[in-house]
Amino acid sequence: MRLTLVGFVVSLSLSLMSATVIANNKANIDKKQAITLALAEYAGKTLKVSEENTYFVVRILQQDGRIVDLKVDKKTGKVKKD
Repeated sequence: MRLTLVGFVVSLSLSLMSATVIANNKANIDKKQAITLALAEYAGKTLKVSEENTYFVVRILQQDGRIVDLKVDKKTGKVKKD
C-alpha cells in the first residue's frame, strides 16, 4: 500500500512538472520530456522511443508484464494510447 501511494505521488509530481515545462516552452518537446510525460500516465520501464513526424512513440513495460505503446504529441505533449 505504501509503495502504491509513493508511486502515485511521484507520478503526480512528474505530471505537474512536465505540464509546467511544456507550458513554459513554446518549442516542441524532446525525447526526454516525451518519456517523462508517458511515464506520468503509465508507470513502468521505458523500452524504446521512436520519433515520427508529429509525435514520439514511447514503448513501456508495465509492472504486470504488459507492453504499452504511447503516442506523445510533439507540440502539445498530449499522451494517447496507441
